[in-house]
Amino acid sequence: MASQPGTAQTLRRLRLPLALTRMGMLAEQVLRRFWPLLSILMLVAAALMLGLHDLLQLELVWGLAVVAILAMLVSLVQGIRGFHWPTRSEALSRLDETLAGRPIAALLDEQAIGVGDDASAIVWRAHQQRMAVRANAAKAAKPDLRLSSRDPYGLRYSSLVALIVALLFGSILRVGTVTDLTPGATALASTGPSWEGWVEPPRYTGLPTLYLNDITGETLRTPQGSRVTLRFYGEPGALTLVETVSGQIGITATTDPARDFSVNQNGELRIDGAGGQAWSVDMIADAAPQIAVTGQAEARAGGQMTLPFTARDDYSVISGSARIVLDLEAINRRHGLKVDPEPRDEIDVQLPMPISGDRREFTENLIEDFSQHPWANLPVIFKLEVSDAAGHSTKAEDYAAVLPARRFFDPMANAIIEQRRDLLWSRQNAPRIAQILRAISHRPEGLFRSDAAYLRLRVILRRLENLSASVLEPAQQDEIALALWDLAILLEDGDIGDALERMRQAQERLSEAMRNGASDQEIAELMQELRQASEDYMQQLSRQAQENGDVMDDQNLPPNTMQMTQSDLQKMMDRIQELMEQGRMAEAEQALQELQELMENMRITNAPGQSGQSEGEQAMEGLAESLREQQGLSDEAFRDLQEQFNPNAQAGENQDNEGQSGGQGRGQSHEGQGQGQGQGDGDQEGQQQGSEGSLADRQQALRDELNRQQGNLPGAGTPEGDAAREALGQAGDAMDGAEEALRQNDYAGAIDKQSEAMEALREGMRSLGESMAESQQNQQGQGDQEGDMQAQNRDPLGRNTGSQGSTGTDESLLQGEDVYRRARELLDEIRRRSGEGERPDAELNYLQRLLDRF
Repeated sequence: MASQPGTAQTLRRLRLPLALTRMGMLAEQVLRRFWPLLSILMLVAAALMLGLHDLLQLELVWGLAVVAILAMLVSLVQGIRGFHWPTRSEALSRLDETLAGRPIAALLDEQAIGVGDDASAIVWRAHQQRMAVRANAAKAAKPDLRLSSRDPYGLRYSSLVALIVALLFGSILRVGTVTDLTPGATALASTGPSWEGWVEPPRYTGLPTLYLNDITGETLRTPQGSRVTLRFYGEPGALTLVETVSGQIGITATTDPARDFSVNQNGELRIDGAGGQAWSVDMIADAAPQIAVTGQAEARAGGQMTLPFTARDDYSVISGSARIVLDLEAINRRHGLKVDPEPRDEIDVQLPMPISGDRREFTENLIEDFSQHPWANLPVIFKLEVSDAAGHSTKAEDYAAVLPARRFFDPMANAIIEQRRDLLWSRQNAPRIAQILRAISHRPEGLFRSDAAYLRLRVILRRLENLSASVLEPAQQDEIALALWDLAILLEDGDIGDALERMRQAQERLSEAMRNGASDQEIAELMQELRQASEDYMQQLSRQAQENGDVMDDQNLPPNTMQMTQSDLQKMMDRIQELMEQGRMAEAEQALQELQELMENMRITNAPGQSGQSEGEQAMEGLAESLREQQGLSDEAFRDLQEQFNPNAQAGENQDNEGQSGGQGRGQSHEGQGQGQGQGDGDQEGQQQGSEGSLADRQQALRDELNRQQGNLPGAGTPEGDAAREALGQAGDAMDGAEEALRQNDYAGAIDKQSEAMEALREGMRSLGESMAESQQNQQGQGDQEGDMQAQNRDPLGRNTGSQGSTGTDESLLQGEDVYRRARELLDEIRRRSGEGERPDAELNYLQRLLDRF
């Protein structure tokens, strides 16, 4: 081939791409031929920097060194034999392959046909010019550095990772210590002997490892149990270790090149020889953990015991336990407790520990349910104990108290529980218990709320009498005790379908609790039960009145009729709870009786201008109920998620995870816990109802109910109504996602979708409320007539009365800037008038009630 006049100039322009392409081809050759050698070098360097040669026996190190050298020689020879230096023509060919039409080869070609023809020469020169333009755009060819076909197991990457780890956690200086392995190398070394040392505190302390070579002080403070590691390099015997901290008898001196020991006492640590150092070791003793009871053991209304305690340690508390033993000396040994008790094992439970955070000092609550235990509500002694990671254990001072458990405020239920306690105390009490039960059931009129409770008592009595004639076995004892417990629960809680009876029972239990001196927590929970029962009764009364058409208007009410709203009832209940908290039980019980009379004589009426519940109000009430049910399902899913990750957790630990919405929101799988654990098959059935399949079915049912509500939603065609429908559609989609997640046991995903559904429901309710408000404003066109009606509906102070026909007013009593001064004057005037004895008794009583309230 001969170059044309413009070819040389074009090739000069390709010098840089050509050189880069040639370098890339050289890199390909080096990597393809010498990658085994490079891998072996990286692996050997990593081992030396990590100091692995100091940990292995000398013979093994020399053997591995010989193998590594042979492997490197073989790899080097094979690489040299297969190595080929890329030539310029090969680089031109590689570069030409990257261009379309091979322009470089075309520039180097000669015209073979039509050499003497001018037209052919013109065509050839035009072709050469086009190829020159293409060649000028040439760029260096990318080298092919892939070695996967030659190294299918990725050995080069393993060697590279080992080298990176050695660079991060090793030391390049350790490579030089390999010369110490050769005979006579130590004598020729100019640096002489050397050493390295580390002090590693116990892992539970969380303290960092100390490098002894960097500690220049004379005192070394380290926790008890720290691990000291020393390495001597150089001629054997040049360095000597002297230590008295390991606890061995006498002073320990050694010249071993490697030495490990633990710090168990104060003492001396000294390295004798060239470059040696000495320290006075001050051991930080591991303090024993501490634990103390910080409050009284109390029981909730459901029977769950709560015992607060505080634990602390210098580093971390690992575990704790509580043993509960019967305090026989503190028991009043009478009635069924006269006989000697049957031997029973101590109660042993684990103390709850913080899941996250610092365990050096924390406060927790031991929550357990001992309502069905034979020692329930009997004097016991709590023995708390905690342990730390060092193996130290400490016991708290014995805490004597009555074992908190569920209390029964129904007299008959309380009597049944007392007989159950006597039976579990000793089987010798069986004949006596049978006599008492027979006496109780002799004339059952007025004692039992239902025939089912009486019949169950008779069955238990017959069973007990038959077994008492022979030897009562422990299994039969437990069987009868469980039956008595179920009977007491039936008598206490009942199986009442009527809301009025539930409210009456709640009022009776609260009254009995006040007379028996129940705790504040028990009274608060019973008060909440009364509030819920009263609300259910109001709803039932309203539904019955709507169905029967027995709703009265305000204009048709008899004279002197007292009107109250739900807010007024809540205020009365708040007042009752306030009196109980102040210890004024007599007044609280009298107010409770008045509330009961009001509730039983109550009738449902319409507020002025209303003839019943509007379509929008019904829709709003239905959406609120759906929101409560969705909240309950979310609470159940959260509890199941906790139990999935902590299946051994006690039921009492998760008691606070129940749905807070009440009613349906509590969920089926947790209702039984309020009645104590260990209820046998009944408890298991309750838990089976709360399985993931049941949750998914209930989520689907709630979705269907939302579809029905969405179809009956008022406000169609208005912006607010359309916004409410769109929000409910989003809530439905989120419910579908929650149902699918529940069926796949994905509780976390279900909780997220349920949260989206609840947020969309709230948004829909807000939009519906705006639509209802807009509709009411459009309907208000009564003008002066409405103003006249409002003028007639004012109190003596000129204020409008409360909405919905409530007693009192929604407006503020005082307006203006000097409100507080006026309030003080009114309070002083009330006090002055209450001191005037000539005033009527009714007025004085009213003034006293005002002073008590304010």
